[in-house]
Amino acid sequence: MPELPEVEALKDFLTEHLTGHEIVRALPVAISVLKTYDPPLTAVEGREVTAVRRHGKFLALATDGGPYLVTHLARAGWLHWKDPLPSGVPRPGKGPLALRVALETGAGFDLTEAGTQKRLAVYVVADPEEVEGIARLGPDPLADGFDEGRLAELLAGERRRLKGALRDQSLIAGVGNAYSDEILHAARMSPFKLASSLTPEETARLYEALRTTLTDAVERSRGLAAGRLKAEKKTGLRVHGRTGEPCPVCGDTIREVSFSDSSLQYCPTCQTGGKPLADRRLSRLLK
Repeated sequence: MPELPEVEALKDFLTEHLTGHEIVRALPVAISVLKTYDPPLTAVEGREVTAVRRHGKFLALATDGGPYLVTHLARAGWLHWKDPLPSGVPRPGKGPLALRVALETGAGFDLTEAGTQKRLAVYVVADPEEVEGIARLGPDPLADGFDEGRLAELLAGERRRLKGALRDQSLIAGVGNAYSDEILHAARMSPFKLASSLTPEETARLYEALRTTLTDAVERSRGLAAGRLKAEKKTGLRVHGRTGEPCPVCGDTIREVSFSDSSLQYCPTCQTGGKPLADRRLSRLLK
């Protein structure tokens, strides 16, 4: 799933390639992708893109005097820039193509989604805040006003484990499964540690890991073409998706905990005092 760093990089890429250009065609190929109907998708046609903004994991394209075209790529969605776009009108079918946007230059982009679970979402709204997922977003962790004290406030009343708290978009916007693993590894904390139990020293450590991990990932992705962002994300990850590999810090074997629809990776030596975590579907943390 694209998370804050990749969506930030896509925002920068689209700002360069879309701003000042006219959308001549916005064609839904998979009807399920459209989550709003008024205004219609055609309301963005004939309008110039004036800005591209990021809201957590959402991208919002502002048009001149018209509505915003907002998208959330979900778990298996992606944006593919094409210059030029293929000729002809794509036919609805079982392929991954969900939406095509064409510019007056002949270039444009496709939104695609792999797999059978169709969660990629597109909205046409007068204001991005009309999208429920945007309206409920917590603060952006890279915003200037997001300091250590703000993080402490957010976690103070949390009864959840750190892993779940970091992934909650209404608590902190933009962090998903991969970067929550990376942040907790950098902070040397168990994913199952109670969020409200952090000491001031631990909060400071988590804040530093949060900001540094995301900032470094954004910098690695900056300036890359949209098609290269997935590969860059994978090469920059130290523990997520690396089950069975040696930890780059201590050399211990990276382990995994599986859930019904996701998994987490961690280093026992760096994060849990050498104790392996039990599969959460079966039991709690081994003691």
